[in-house]
Amino acid sequence: MKKRIAVLTGGGDAPGLNAVIRAIVKTAIREYGYEVVGFRNGFRGVVERDMVLLTENDVAGILPRGGTILGTSNRDSPFKFPVGKDKYEDKSKQCIETILEYAEALISIGGDGSLMLSHKLFEMGLPVIGCPKTIDNDLKIGIAQTFGFESAYSFAAEALDRLHTTAESHHRIMCMEVMGRYAGWIALYAGIAGGADVILIPEIPFTYKKIIEKIEERKKMGKKFSLIIVAEGAKPKGGKLVVQKMVSASIDPVRLGGIGNVVASELEKMTGMETRATVLGHLQRGGSPTPYDRILSTMYGTAAMDLAAKKQYGYVVSLDSNCKIKPIPLAEAASGIRTVDVTGELVKTARKIGISFGD
Repeated sequence: MKKRIAVLTGGGDAPGLNAVIRAIVKTAIREYGYEVVGFRNGFRGVVERDMVLLTENDVAGILPRGGTILGTSNRDSPFKFPVGKDKYEDKSKQCIETILEYAEALISIGGDGSLMLSHKLFEMGLPVIGCPKTIDNDLKIGIAQTFGFESAYSFAAEALDRLHTTAESHHRIMCMEVMGRYAGWIALYAGIAGGADVILIPEIPFTYKKIIEKIEERKKMGKKFSLIIVAEGAKPKGGKLVVQKMVSASIDPVRLGGIGNVVASELEKMTGMETRATVLGHLQRGGSPTPYDRILSTMYGTAAMDLAAKKQYGYVVSLDSNCKIKPIPLAEAASGIRTVDVTGELVKTARKIGISFGD
C-alpha cells in the first residue's frame, strides 16, 4: 500500500482547522510522497467508514475559510458510540482496525476531549499524533496557545468596542458573555484588549458587591456606564456554574451558558441602572481565521506531518517561546485543562490599570 496518513477533526469547530488540513495535505504530498485520507465528522466517520482521499486540489483556497471541510462532531466517542436511543457501544477496536486498514497512522486535530480519546486509542495501539485546536486556549501544551484562540478573542474585543459606544450613549451597564468553558482566557484577553471595566473569569470567584464598587467608582469619575465581560464558566463566591443544558451523548455533557444574563439581571436590581446582556455564543467559533491563526495552523499542520513521517507517535505539536515546534507527550496534553494563572502577568497588568475581577 502506498504511504498514507489519516486525518480527522473532532470537537467544536475553530478558525484555522482548514488551514491545518491544507498544511498536512500539501506537506504530505510535496515533502514525503504520502497520500492523505480524511475521515468526515470526527470519529463518527471512522466508525461509519465515511472518508475521502484529499488532494492538493481539494485543499486549494481553504486557507481563509472558517469551519472544517471534513466536518466535525463533539458527541461521538468511539468508546461510547450511539447506536440507538440511549444505547451505546464500544467501537474503539473497530476504529483502530479501520484507520490501520487505510493508513499507517492518524493525525487527530482537536481539543482536550478529542486528544483524550486519541490518547486512549494510542494506548490501545493506534499510532496517533495530536494537533491542538480550541478557541478556549485551555490545552496543557506548555506556554503555547492553540489556533483559533486569537480569532475568537479578537472578535470578542471588537464586540466590546461596539458595545462601548452604545453603553456610553445610553448610560448603561453592558454585560457580554463569552465562551471558554472552565478557563477564562478569552474573557481575559478580550477584556484587556476591548477596554472592559470588569472581567469575570472561572479562576476568580466574584461578588456583586465588588462589581458595584467598580461601577460606583466610575460614576464618581463622571463615567455613567460600565463594560463587563463574563466568561461562561464564571461564578460568584459560594455559587454554582450556570448550566444551559446537558448533552448525555457528548464527551463533556455539560453545556455552560447564561451567566451573562444572570449578572446583568442582578446588577440592574442592585444599582437601578439599565443593564443589558449580550451573548456572543458561536459567533466566536465562526468566520475567517486571523493571519496569526493561519500561520500557527500552517506550522502545526506541517509539524504534525513531519512527526508522522518520522513515525514519532504519541505526541502533540506545540510552539515554544522561541517560535520552534516542540512535541509534547499526548498523555500530558490530555491530562486536564490549563487555566488562567491568577498571579500571572496578564492579571497583574489588568489590575494595575484599574480593571476589576469582582474580588
